[in-house]
Amino acid sequence: MKVDKALVVGGGIGGLCTGIALRQKGIEVEIIERDPEWTVYGVGIIQQMNSIRAMHQLQVLDDYLSRAWGFDRTTLFVGPQGHKEAEFDAPRLAGPDYPSNAGILRRDLQKVLADKVAEVGATVRLGITVTAMADDGDGVDVTFSDGGTARYDIVVGADGVFSSTRRMILPDAPQPRYTGQWVWRYNLRRPPEVEGIHVFAGPCNAGLTPLNEDLMYMFLLSEEPEGFKLPVKGSAAAMRDRALRSMAPPQIAAYLDQITEDAEVVARPLEVILLEDDWHKGRVVLIGDAVHAATPHLAQGAGMAIEDALVLADELGKHDTPDEVFTAFRARRMPRVAHVAKTSILIGDAQMGKVPPVDVGALNGQTMGMMAQPI
Repeated sequence: MKVDKALVVGGGIGGLCTGIALRQKGIEVEIIERDPEWTVYGVGIIQQMNSIRAMHQLQVLDDYLSRAWGFDRTTLFVGPQGHKEAEFDAPRLAGPDYPSNAGILRRDLQKVLADKVAEVGATVRLGITVTAMADDGDGVDVTFSDGGTARYDIVVGADGVFSSTRRMILPDAPQPRYTGQWVWRYNLRRPPEVEGIHVFAGPCNAGLTPLNEDLMYMFLLSEEPEGFKLPVKGSAAAMRDRALRSMAPPQIAAYLDQITEDAEVVARPLEVILLEDDWHKGRVVLIGDAVHAATPHLAQGAGMAIEDALVLADELGKHDTPDEVFTAFRARRMPRVAHVAKTSILIGDAQMGKVPPVDVGALNGQTMGMMAQPI
């Protein structure tokens, strides 16, 4: 399929990676982002082995790792006393000279991707949204919130779980739903012993992830009622309270007195969606959280969006029509993203007692086996 010009809606991880991947195919790319400040939500992020491989394919891995903390080992602790149950090294999918996984500050990840977007020649426009799209079969005429218009061969909606692009093209699609859990995150000084991710399972579900030489972040899961709101004032005390109420093991409790700054707590409800039907209409296609937002229990949400970008760009060169391209894209992605979405939700439901207990280690092992396969 011949594509000369593409619009990417959304300047997050998935949108930036899509811009890079399409430019690597020689396509003119414009990325729009509704936030005029292009702020980054969150503290840190773990990128697992398949994400490291994808970063290598996007030709940003060396710059990425210069700002990140690479590691191979995951250690699993269980119970109120934090008993070490298992530890394992993931395979190095990007090659023997690169780590399996990495932790990185979200603002550093955005800078790496934004710098690459600029290097490859994609255009980024901030403070802009799409107000209308008209697809005549040969192209898409787009009207923007600043009154401007432009025509594109394809439009890619990478605008997150509450995607406005999805609402425009698939108004009858399922809506995101709240799972019943929140995730809390806070940056802390990294001690020497936290060299890889430490995961704690039941009754306190939490973890420690190294980000660089100096920092790590703590994540914590809690069950909250529908409609729960978290004021900024008191949020540090609220995070400490959630950890103590869930009988935080000693390895987590040791850091609670360092959670002191309300403004540094990043907490949000876990909202999910998985579109089982089409991900496109005409020349407009959805990727990432717009069609398969998962919970963070498998740490694969961003990885799935990054892989989406690479697969979409690859499929453009294999078919003659938009429908063929986007159908093949969805078919290729569905097994992986559905596994991540459904397994992540299953783990969370088990933590909340909605379903019987599950073997988290075994589910992570199944996921690692799938993610090690080519995309």
